[in-house]
Amino acid sequence: MAKIPEDVIETVRSATNIADVVGQYVQLKKSGKNLFGLCPFHEERTPSFSVTEDKQIFHCFSCGRGGNVFKFLMELEHVTFPEAVVKVADFSHVDLASEYRQDAAGPAVDSKTSQLIDLQEQAAKLYHHILVNTEGGQPALDYLHDRGLTDDTIEAYQLGFAPSQRLLKPFFDQRQSDYQLLRQSGLFIENAEGELRDRFSERVMFPLRNASGHVAAFSGRLLKKADDQPKYLNSPETQLFNKSRLLFNFDRARSAIRAAGEVTLFEGYMDVISAAQSGVENGIASMGTSLTTEQIYAIERTTDKLNVCYDGDEPGQRAIARALDLLNQHSHLQLSVIQLPEGQDPDEYRQAHGEPALKQMLTTARETPIQFHLRYLRRNRSLDTDSERLDYLNQIMPMLAQVQEPVELDLYLNQLATEFKIDKSALTAQLKQVQRDTAAKQERSRPATNAAPTPAEPPVTVYQQQRPLTRLERAERGLLYRLLHDRNVWAKISSIADFSFVHDDYQMIYTLAQGYFQTHQTYQTAQFTDFIQEDRLQQLVIDLETATYAAVTPREIDDYLAVIMDEAPVDEQLRLKKNQLAEASRLGDAAQQRQLVIEIVQLEQRRQANKQL
Repeated sequence: MAKIPEDVIETVRSATNIADVVGQYVQLKKSGKNLFGLCPFHEERTPSFSVTEDKQIFHCFSCGRGGNVFKFLMELEHVTFPEAVVKVADFSHVDLASEYRQDAAGPAVDSKTSQLIDLQEQAAKLYHHILVNTEGGQPALDYLHDRGLTDDTIEAYQLGFAPSQRLLKPFFDQRQSDYQLLRQSGLFIENAEGELRDRFSERVMFPLRNASGHVAAFSGRLLKKADDQPKYLNSPETQLFNKSRLLFNFDRARSAIRAAGEVTLFEGYMDVISAAQSGVENGIASMGTSLTTEQIYAIERTTDKLNVCYDGDEPGQRAIARALDLLNQHSHLQLSVIQLPEGQDPDEYRQAHGEPALKQMLTTARETPIQFHLRYLRRNRSLDTDSERLDYLNQIMPMLAQVQEPVELDLYLNQLATEFKIDKSALTAQLKQVQRDTAAKQERSRPATNAAPTPAEPPVTVYQQQRPLTRLERAERGLLYRLLHDRNVWAKISSIADFSFVHDDYQMIYTLAQGYFQTHQTYQTAQFTDFIQEDRLQQLVIDLETATYAAVTPREIDDYLAVIMDEAPVDEQLRLKKNQLAEASRLGDAAQQRQLVIEIVQLEQRRQANKQL
């Protein structure tokens, strides 16, 4: 297997705009000369993740992560550097020789995550093979065809079938798979004797892929109804699978979400697949449970608009109400509800009316959250009596109080006034009272000014510990930045025979830069970070690029040199002498104390003189 040469890597990088790649995962918006969005590496509500196109780097000001386009994919999708190069090449339509692809094809043998993913991928291939190529899978294939799924759709989603006989364990035994990995995969159930048997039996299998497109788990639907078995059975939570974070079809839908500028949230896997087969490819679904804040955050990073399309029956309507409440509390998404008629779910509607009709319905049958609640709160309620009408209006008014658009609010008030034959001014007066009561309640719940403030943002896992920089470190950073970006400064520093940085990290970057400039005429940050192997040093280089510098001046460089070459050695000597003085005081050595005091005074005078130069 051939290592990917630097010139090939540079061809891939130069053909790619990092903003285009990052934009597949993060919704970026222009602010100044940079692009900003919500960081994909930690949860936040205020964008602190930036992409600098002219330098082709990313950086998060909260958690500290940063790097070039390859580093972004390595961090986000947990892939190796060669795998990241291949992914970027495919994205930018750069042809790579087969030997370079082979180098990146297999998962790292020492990565437990990669090995677990490999088990899931092999299981998905086996289940799919059984479905489409075996006699045992024919009933399941007939079932999917009867539901109107095409062979292309079945292939695209790699749907499969788990038969009643135990096939998965012998399949992995033939490959001498590690027993402990099999136990942790979620693919098996273990009895008291430690024997493993297939978790899924007589079920149509839906592979559940993570945001990177790797199979992380499965959901199996019973082929034949059984009272003692759940209709759907999901894999248990594992190192790969967390049902509160994973969104079904998110990996496939991401580009369609970008193109449409919105995402449609469905209730089930078949709804997503039915919509995709009908031409609506920006659909996703939660894992058979209520929507979670983690899933909301993943959606927010991708788009500003969300359509909720759950089942039209009573449980589905209740689920919509819960989802809207959660979304209103935890997101800034623009929301709408897609309401299907006759209590049907999207898959049932497609089977009854055809794919064009479903596509049309998903595109046009939309209502605002307020319109949904106006209708939803009527269910099981008789509005013929004054008490029922008053109760209904009292439930609606707090919702109307949240409407920001005057025209939209006026439409709702007119609708209610006409329907219930009430003077609009009376409704307006009640609405203003609700708004005043809400404002007063918020004021009462606001913490006292001397109380500890409530954090506005979720806690951030800091990738690189931030601390105040010393004067020496500020000088080293400033000089290192100038060295890399200005060849005149580089020539000046290179001519100083005894120059070196005080801290090892800055000196190591300087040494690596000497090798870099032997083969590169100009400095490119995104390229240089690949020249550095250690993550810590890569991160330091990215941190340098986030600083703002004016045009370089000779005085600036001389000041940096004075701090690094003159002040720093004196400071270190002072530190040692003061430690020696403390030791002499402890031992009661008066003569040594007198001598050390004299030397400390001389060093202090020397330091003051250096500052005046």
